[in-house]
Amino acid sequence: MEPLSHRGLPRLSWIDTLYSNFSYGTDEYDGEGNEEQKGPPEGSETMPYIDESPTMSPQLSARSQGGGDGVSPTPPEGLAPGVEAGKGLEMRKLVLSGFLASEEIYINQLEALLLPMKPLKATATTSQPVLTIQQIETIFYKIQDIYEIHKEFYDNLCPKVQQWDSQVTMGHLFQKLASQLGVYKAFVDNYKVALETAEKCSQSNNQFQKISEELKVKGPKDSKDSHTSVTMEGTSGSGLDYWHLPLADLLKHTPVDHPDYPLLQDALRISQNFLSSINEDIDPRRTAVTTPKGETRQLVKDGFLVEVSESSRKLRHVFLFTDVLLCAKLKKTSAGKHQQYDCKWYIPLADLVFPSPEESEASPQVHPFPDHELEDMKMKISALKSEIQKEKANKGQSRAIERLKKKMFENEFLLLLNSPTIPFRIHNRNGKSYLFLLSSDYERSEWREAIQKLQKKDLQAFVLSSVELQVLTGSCFKLRTVHNIPVTSNKDDDESPGLYGFLHVIVHSAKGFKQSANLYCTLEVDSFGYFVSKAKTRVFRDTAEPKWDEEFEIELEGSQSLRILCYEKCYDKTKVNKDNNEIVDKIMGKGQIQLDPQTVETKNWHTDVIEMNGIKVEFSMKFTSRDMSLKRTPSKKQTGVFGVKISVVTKRERSKVPYIVRQCVEEVEKRGIEEVGIYRISGVATDIQALKAVFDANNKDILLMLSDMDINAIAGTLKLYFRELPEPLLTDRLYPAFMEGIALSDPAAKENCMMHLLRSLPDPNLITFLFLLEHLKRVAEKEPINKMSLHNLATVFGPTLLRPSEVESKAHVTSAADIWSHDVMAQVQVLLYYLQHPPISFAELKRNTLYFSTDV
Repeated sequence: MEPLSHRGLPRLSWIDTLYSNFSYGTDEYDGEGNEEQKGPPEGSETMPYIDESPTMSPQLSARSQGGGDGVSPTPPEGLAPGVEAGKGLEMRKLVLSGFLASEEIYINQLEALLLPMKPLKATATTSQPVLTIQQIETIFYKIQDIYEIHKEFYDNLCPKVQQWDSQVTMGHLFQKLASQLGVYKAFVDNYKVALETAEKCSQSNNQFQKISEELKVKGPKDSKDSHTSVTMEGTSGSGLDYWHLPLADLLKHTPVDHPDYPLLQDALRISQNFLSSINEDIDPRRTAVTTPKGETRQLVKDGFLVEVSESSRKLRHVFLFTDVLLCAKLKKTSAGKHQQYDCKWYIPLADLVFPSPEESEASPQVHPFPDHELEDMKMKISALKSEIQKEKANKGQSRAIERLKKKMFENEFLLLLNSPTIPFRIHNRNGKSYLFLLSSDYERSEWREAIQKLQKKDLQAFVLSSVELQVLTGSCFKLRTVHNIPVTSNKDDDESPGLYGFLHVIVHSAKGFKQSANLYCTLEVDSFGYFVSKAKTRVFRDTAEPKWDEEFEIELEGSQSLRILCYEKCYDKTKVNKDNNEIVDKIMGKGQIQLDPQTVETKNWHTDVIEMNGIKVEFSMKFTSRDMSLKRTPSKKQTGVFGVKISVVTKRERSKVPYIVRQCVEEVEKRGIEEVGIYRISGVATDIQALKAVFDANNKDILLMLSDMDINAIAGTLKLYFRELPEPLLTDRLYPAFMEGIALSDPAAKENCMMHLLRSLPDPNLITFLFLLEHLKRVAEKEPINKMSLHNLATVFGPTLLRPSEVESKAHVTSAADIWSHDVMAQVQVLLYYLQHPPISFAELKRNTLYFSTDV
């Protein structure tokens, strides 16, 4: 039996001390529900493996001196009655001496942890409590009981070891300890709540934070080992494993005719049975469900996926077991009833196949969700977030906050259901196909790889009886590792809101490919609960060590993770996916990192490596907050075009629309209008800077350079030109009026206002705006191919064309998320209004005498 071990516990190390070796069920999972196996921390201390050599020192260290296999209550053959009995009895004393030393350290640690409990309780009844009684009882739950159990055990065992008698019995002490194991289970079951409570109290209460900090550094009372501190790393084998392992060694070195033998055997039996029952509860992947053949069916992976069923989208919870894939949905239950899953279908892995793109039949018709409705949902979610923040700041009623949270969940759920577009099809070789829609190739690859890994084993086809299916589906609720739908309203209030601003990423190079290929990388970040592709490197032809050194600027909207995916480019036009009419490139590897604000929010570049299936991709990144990155700074040189007023440029060029705008638009329409993600996918920053330099210098090689340049770099140069204008194309002066006009609810009043505002623009600004407007409409006409709708384009260009030179600080804006919801969404809506409007002619606008009365 594999004993319990400490795996991936969270952060408060002084609480970790308590739970370190008898914790369970604390495997950490990444955002996709994959288990991140983490072994014991380096330097963690466990009970020693007992060396049978007579030279072993009686002063046993608490550190592990090697590994032993799982132990059994059956004694080794070598300790039959009378054989090597003297050596066995001497080993009994050595085992107990080492055990007592470790027990003393553990009791000292418990004492140190109990020290602050009494004064905390004393203040709880005063007018200025550090913690409430309930918080104290939650954080220090069962510690006093465990301390008393160990103290009594130590006090009874110590004299027996000090006044050693080879016939002494202590099995009854271990029996008593084993009979009190229920205390540990209650203690560890409370772990998560205790940790969360302690963390929240530390963040909100300076006094308690100081106590926590002291406990982190203070060593156990009177400990002879000055290096041992009250931390996870300093815990000398505690709790269940702590005495289960030496108990087994004690039995191993006790002759079967010794009076202590049956007592120790009984204590070990109680201990093993208890540990087995705990592990069955807490490690579903090891002891999930038993198949009719008596084999263990383990849960390998589970998560929420959108299934296309009966031509509509349904959110399913999919469970991948070692031999079967099961698709389920949560049953609706009345209040107070235990939730259950309802099985929709299952496929034995022996019968599961992935149809190749060209083999798969066309998808059932799914009504695509209009982009503008998805954008509306994002706006509502952002607005609701702001309202919730205001209510909390004003200490509003909890009922009002809950009502807002419910509305936010509804919108987030709809967004989660309707945003995925990447098809993932699986087929039962004896039946029908099933289609899921995912938001990223990353998830599709994860599920495919997990299934294919299991299929390498010798799997047999089977049919589940109705009873077996019921048992398997019934186990899903207990076994699941992903408990909540991945929406922000399911997150705790104190979780990171993510980053808002611009992430600069340089993809340097990749190594580890087994053979030469045509290789490229894509970058994805999360936004509103799902992942969006934001950048793509050029294809590096026929190499096993591509060196891109390409820089990208990626806009973040509450993002917490960055993903890098590495592909082999396919040029075979026969391999077209019928689900989305795209040639399928082969995914070579994928990796994800958390965007830790402390790491990325520095002025310096941070270099890192992502490892994926033996491939290593080296990249650097730095983050710029929205406030810093959106400042418009006029150019000091008035001879160029970037950072120079549009009226100055058009006058100098004697043109109505700046040359840079005309050339970039012409090139995009010539060869980029069908490019997937045009204007959304970032161009390489170094290419954009090179184009910026030649336009500023009015270099005669501009046209030649444009024709050779990657189309995303040209699109990026156009965006950069508008972003670096010293004032927005739609002007600072008119910005407040645009914000008021778009908020009007009466259609006629809005039309009059919005048209009047256009007429109020200076001629160069207006003519350039109308020129760009018609171009963006032509790009959107190719949406079935380039996946860029009017809404997508408005999201990209809205802030670029409208954002004021100096953003005024607003009293009600309290966070980066609020800046996004209040300003950017409105800017997007203004541009969207004009993009959705029938064609607007400059001459007609000027002839039209309708006048809106508001002074602008």
